Amino acid sequence: MEPIEYMKKALELAKLALGYTSPNPAVGCVIVKDGEIVGQGYHQKAGTPHAEVWALREAGDRAKGATVYVTLEPCAHYGRTPPCARTLVEKGVGKVVMAMLDPNPLVAGKGAAILRQAGIPVEIGLLSKEAAQLNEVFIKNMMVHKPFIAVKLAQSLDGRIASRTGHSQWITNEWARRRGHYLRSIYDGILVGIQTVLTDNPLLTCRIEREAHAEPHQPTRIVLDSQGRIPLHALVLTDKTAPTIVVTTSLCSVEKMRTLKSMGVTVILAPLDPQTRHVDLPAALELLGQQGIQSILVEGGGTVQGSFFDQKLVDKIYAFIGSKVLGGTGALPSVGGLGVDMLDECMPLVYDSVVLQDNNILITAYNENREGAYVHWNH
Repeated sequence: MEPIEYMKKALELAKLALGYTSPNPAVGCVIVKDGEIVGQGYHQKAGTPHAEVWALREAGDRAKGATVYVTLEPCAHYGRTPPCARTLVEKGVGKVVMAMLDPNPLVAGKGAAILRQAGIPVEIGLLSKEAAQLNEVFIKNMMVHKPFIAVKLAQSLDGRIASRTGHSQWITNEWARRRGHYLRSIYDGILVGIQTVLTDNPLLTCRIEREAHAEPHQPTRIVLDSQGRIPLHALVLTDKTAPTIVVTTSLCSVEKMRTLKSMGVTVILAPLDPQTRHVDLPAALELLGQQGIQSILVEGGGTVQGSFFDQKLVDKIYAFIGSKVLGGTGALPSVGGLGVDMLDECMPLVYDSVVLQDNNILITAYNENREGAYVHWNH
């Protein structure tokens, strides 16, 4: 096998960990000796051994003189676990190939320096774009200390989420819904507006099994509810599968806030946007970040999606498109809000991938101007 194949294998291992390692990155490691994989592993959960440790355990004595392929620079600091760079030196590995340097200022080149000082050759940059995409959430958190915002749209070919009579089930198919559940399992939080809760009373849990995991990671449910209109019988409050945060404003009664807290719900009091009379979104995102929410999947509805686009807060878009055209000026658009006046005000998009599956389409795109994007820096 070529070096690129070993790094692809390490990335596949890292992908298994998405959603489970927050606030840590997802990392995979493969150890190769005489053209044979002798050890492999991935970081499974924050506070547990890192990818390199699992791979070294499996490799045993065969790690000596072997080549280590790892998707992120080995750590150089003492956290809940000892530094992996020093462990690799102790085991006498022959060479380390890393996809990218760690954007964490505690590491940022120090892991590579420890290895080089010990006389171990280091290569950086193999599949760096793929590695950075895998850890785009971690990179943004490290670089700008803000949650990564992904928007999920599930719409008809003409961009509608419900007919003029409000009928919406189902515009996309079973494959799209399963894929949507996978997305829930890789983000820290799932966010909706109060209108979605009032209309659909959703559970907002992940209901698929993930490879190598007994249970899917459950995102924290986040409801934007500026006036405190959420019904106390709403499933996001009564179902205890996952925690729930209600983000509200001074328009919500103190009594309602007390009741929600007594039900075990976290209540965040955010400033009121004087223009929209809704939750001030940038301030709310900062408060959610302080609660440890490092990534958010915004699921809707149209008003909430529109406000994220209006304020240019979107990092990534997953647009699921069903095989229907709803038509009608009264049909609900997937993105509401104010919208733009002139086309040059649109958020510039970079398309990443298009998947056609079972007659539905998934388009993945990024905001070209997003904050905290990985810039290729290799040493």
